[in-house]
Amino acid sequence: MEYIKIVEGDFNDILTLPYANAIRAGFPSPGEGCANESIDFNRDLIRHPEATFYGRVYGDSMIDAGICDGDIAVIDRLAEASDGDIVVAYINDEFTIKYLDTTHVPDGYILLRPANRAFEPIRINNDDDFKVWGVVIWTIKKWKK
Repeated sequence: MEYIKIVEGDFNDILTLPYANAIRAGFPSPGEGCANESIDFNRDLIRHPEATFYGRVYGDSMIDAGICDGDIAVIDRLAEASDGDIVVAYINDEFTIKYLDTTHVPDGYILLRPANRAFEPIRINNDDDFKVWGVVIWTIKKWKK
């Protein structure tokens, strides 16, 4: 099973970076005043600092969701998980990152679905040691090698 390593963050420090609010993915445009604001990851991206963690993703079961080996997931433990969310789940002494599928609850089980056809869904039954540990709110990806 693939895994995710959880790292606690220090959300008391302010990290303010310039914010380019008009980056177009189509035709280039002039960079008129594009760095006139700032973004603070702790203030702007994290709702529950006391319950938010970073986790490094290992493996490629979520590549079709854009989450790749080495990416960093920002996980909110207070966010309520809903069907279809990407979650970090704790199952039988291991962490994994998958889509939560609750459509089979009336049948007595739930599924953790990968985003890669090479992997099978994980079926969670009543006798499994399982809990949704947190909801993935953001991912951070390194593009420059």
